[in-house]
Amino acid sequence: MPIARPDSRAYRAVAVVVRNLMFALVRYDWDRGEENLPRDGGFIAAANHVTEFDALTLAHYMFDKGYEPRILAKRGLFTTPLVGWALRATRMIPVDRGTAAAARSLEAAGEQLGDGACVTILPEGTLTRDPDLWPMEGKTGLARMALASKLPVVPVAQWGAHEFLPRYGRVPRLFGRKKTVTIVAGPPVDLSDLYDRPVDSQVLRQVTDRVMDAITAQLAEIRQETPPAARFDLRRHPEYEAKRTTYPPVERP
Repeated sequence: MPIARPDSRAYRAVAVVVRNLMFALVRYDWDRGEENLPRDGGFIAAANHVTEFDALTLAHYMFDKGYEPRILAKRGLFTTPLVGWALRATRMIPVDRGTAAAARSLEAAGEQLGDGACVTILPEGTLTRDPDLWPMEGKTGLARMALASKLPVVPVAQWGAHEFLPRYGRVPRLFGRKKTVTIVAGPPVDLSDLYDRPVDSQVLRQVTDRVMDAITAQLAEIRQETPPAARFDLRRHPEYEAKRTTYPPVERP
């Protein structure tokens, strides 16, 4: 069976408010693939990242499926009024991006997994820069966590949150017909052959690629489209890091 509902009153209070708000804002198509979510023990749920809103839809999905989601979030958010309180009350995990302290965030996530929580992660680390919104190359933090814990990594694809909240915090579309957010979990990614190998850059990349491949395959089924042959790699297009607009198509390798 899934883990018990959180014992924290603050967590439950936030969950009730957020859950009802989310149902009021969007409609969901999320009953496919739930059989792939582990019924005991901890696991990692890894999803694609299109808009800021999809972190909330992912957490809502995991909670309504019977799990207590713990999301890795930027540390700066923990100091903001209201949002920071909600993150602390729901035991989300602060991340110091781009610093040596990021490793400590991963250790904290591993401890949460040991307690049987579901740690949810957006492996791309930021909104995808792919012009057609397909998942781009993921960062290796997920791989380190997966190899250290040896717990299942479940790929989760979601699509439609950007129709409600356009990328980069633009005004949400509150009027008119509700937007539909589709969320589908796939079978856990098989990483067993990599557990006993030395953790080097090659192994980390293999783990990351397998997970991103699985997420992309799930998303392709939702969208009924063919993804690009090669994922967008932000390292090859550093000029996209600073831009917060809709990007022109890029030439793919």
